[in-house]
Amino acid sequence: MCTVVFWDIDGTLLTSAGAGILAWEEALHDVYGVVGADLSDLQSRGLTDGQIAVLLAESHGSGADTESAAPSLLKAYERRLPGSLRQRPGHVLPGVVEILEDFARRRDVSCLLLTGNTATGARTKLEYFRLAHYFPGDGAFCIGLDAREEIALRAHGLAAEFCSEFVSSERMYVVGDTPEDVRCGQVIGARVIAISSGIYSPQELAASNPWIVLESLPAPRQFAELVEI
Repeated sequence: MCTVVFWDIDGTLLTSAGAGILAWEEALHDVYGVVGADLSDLQSRGLTDGQIAVLLAESHGSGADTESAAPSLLKAYERRLPGSLRQRPGHVLPGVVEILEDFARRRDVSCLLLTGNTATGARTKLEYFRLAHYFPGDGAFCIGLDAREEIALRAHGLAAEFCSEFVSSERMYVVGDTPEDVRCGQVIGARVIAISSGIYSPQELAASNPWIVLESLPAPRQFAELVEI
């Protein structure tokens, strides 16, 4: 019986220590010529890359060019991200590598991505932090300006594709650190494991009704038991 575990990236697998914000600041310079942009107060957690691009286009553009400027900002962000990662002390979060190593040895579990990052942005981060080989398959990413619900629905379609069989909701798990991740899992009927590794407390995550809330990732054996593999 195949189990699919969908992973969020930022705040769940790793922290980029603000590298994404830096890349967005540099993207604003590239697209709008903004010098010394300070996005330290930008509330980006839980937003897709596309939503961030629209937000920035609305706040820095003329208003009429939002739709055309947002894709340009996305491309500039992706181009700037590798350099930004090298300038920030990001790291893989505790317990991540141990669990992914354990899952990589098992034939009955597939680890896929379900993230608001674009495919390019996701791959850039995973390669920089040496996690990409744990996710050799496809994933569900932000495409253009779509909503998280659309990303979740694409993820649902991938589950059967990678398991070569129908995957029941009891065998699909979403691991994330925001209420938005919880809602993504709920859209496809997956069991959501909410990790309070980011800015949200266990109580705040519990309010969104995930399957379970954990303060941190447990040891591999405990996590495997949790997802019943």
